[in-house]
Amino acid sequence: MKDYLKQQIETIEDTNLARCITREYLQARLLECLQENGAFVNWAFVGGTALRFLYMMPRFSEDLDFSLAEPGIEDNFTELMKKAKAGFQAEDYSVTIKAKTEKTVKSAFIKFDGLLFEIGLSPHRSEAISIKVEIDTNPPTGANLETSVVRRHCLLNLQHYDKGSLLAGKLHALLTRKYVKGRDVYDLMWYLSDKTWPEPNFLLLNNALQQTGWSGPEITMANWKKEITERVSRYDWDKVVADARPFIERRDEMKMLTKQNLIKLLKACS
Repeated sequence: MKDYLKQQIETIEDTNLARCITREYLQARLLECLQENGAFVNWAFVGGTALRFLYMMPRFSEDLDFSLAEPGIEDNFTELMKKAKAGFQAEDYSVTIKAKTEKTVKSAFIKFDGLLFEIGLSPHRSEAISIKVEIDTNPPTGANLETSVVRRHCLLNLQHYDKGSLLAGKLHALLTRKYVKGRDVYDLMWYLSDKTWPEPNFLLLNNALQQTGWSGPEITMANWKKEITERVSRYDWDKVVADARPFIERRDEMKMLTKQNLIKLLKACS
């Protein structure tokens, strides 16, 4: 399968873009391995990478994020990571995994050593490309689940949060994250630019805020845009743009990632 990967990037002159495509291919193959080993019986795909795989959002992502569909049922995280490692090694990838499973949110860094050098994207044999996998084993209640068949390098059948629940997750991140993450802001603009996207799942959003110690008001249809506008108005926009730029597939879109445009979209949706 490395030959397939090389074909995907051989005509791409932008090294950063080629690296993003490489990581996305590895993400797809990892999702395929999780699927084959039964993860999506109780794992739900969430976050920015879910938006890209499911709805073609033109932003790349570094992580694969999941929540347990039914907390309390065994997540099999360690076993699934071992199977993923064995699957990649069977295709001659050099893979190491460092996992942390003590906390409620379990995580693993899957590192592919030497691959960038092998496919011509780095002059250094020691440089690695990594994917972070996280699963929340005690997610807030209230999410709605769907299952979708998508093709992204391979055919995938993914259980995931529905559109309103995915938006709720993004709003929770924007309201509670202690640092500015430009990718969150880009994602929000992408959501708001689609007039057909449903309203956020307020039950899930408020349960998530309560779980993480939110001291603000209950978020409702009437006030969510106001709360988000107040939040993003305080952002250092240079940091927003710098964080988002390496992950945006269509570089011309960066010209539209402005505070004025975001606030205009929030007002238009009011």
